[in-house]
Amino acid sequence: MWTKNNIPDLSGKIAIVTGSNTGIGFETAKALYEAGAHVTIAARDFQKGKDAIKKIQSETAGVETLDYGMLDLANIGLIREFADHFMQKHTKLDMLINNAGVMVPPAAKTDDGFEMQFGVNFMGHFALTGYLLPLVKQTANARVVTLSSGAATLVDSIDFDNLRLEKNYDEWREYAVSKLADILFSYELDRRFKNARISAISVAAHPGVTRTDLQRNIPGENLEGMVAAFDQVMEPWQGALPSLFAATDPSVEGGKFYGPDGPKEYAGYPALSGHHTAAMNDEALAKRLWEYAENAIQLTYKF
Repeated sequence: MWTKNNIPDLSGKIAIVTGSNTGIGFETAKALYEAGAHVTIAARDFQKGKDAIKKIQSETAGVETLDYGMLDLANIGLIREFADHFMQKHTKLDMLINNAGVMVPPAAKTDDGFEMQFGVNFMGHFALTGYLLPLVKQTANARVVTLSSGAATLVDSIDFDNLRLEKNYDEWREYAVSKLADILFSYELDRRFKNARISAISVAAHPGVTRTDLQRNIPGENLEGMVAAFDQVMEPWQGALPSLFAATDPSVEGGKFYGPDGPKEYAGYPALSGHHTAAMNDEALAKRLWEYAENAIQLTYKF
């Protein structure tokens, strides 16, 4: 059973964890800090970010520093500002944990016009990773970890004509599409790292079934019914373990997907995920998604 106690010494390492003011992201940032890393809490809400830093510092005997960075994944311009500011302060980036997300909100768009779940969960992290790529490239053995979900297996394609709410809104379908996009992005990024002979790796992870603020848009009675259907619902510290494993363990390989090892991957401890579908492994679809994203926000990854 791999736990945070298996994390190697991270002294001198630099990490960003998006959405780390609460839930799985908070536990991820806390564990990295505890292991010796310098961690940036990247979150939209200033006060919640500062409160998270105080809480981590009060509970953990870390020796490095914790920073707050204002990151709004629903606004590409603000993502660029976050990345520019970070690169002015740092000369490397060992771990980028693309953790933040939204789940089944009412129909809405990001500031750039994307359906909110696709825009935040995928487009925001695609932009963030691209803007930070210069640091990732110049850091030996850097890792980009992108969180997905078992929900990625629920759809078999991406409707490129419905990424800006052009058609009817189905909150669960759109959530699944965003998480499929995260998997496709993670795998394609790793292929491009390999092709460019860059030492960085890109991996995906999912937290299983973990109760966090992410589920705040699910009506209470529906949520309780869903929870009752699962054999086990994990606390955030355990849900964070696949992310932490993917970010730090020496055995991790690029282009892989990690999740809990229990039945149906609802709960457990980190292991290679058994979630595989034709869509998740469709390289042509991954390339099309990549080209769509670059063109949509006028960002070209330079390997």
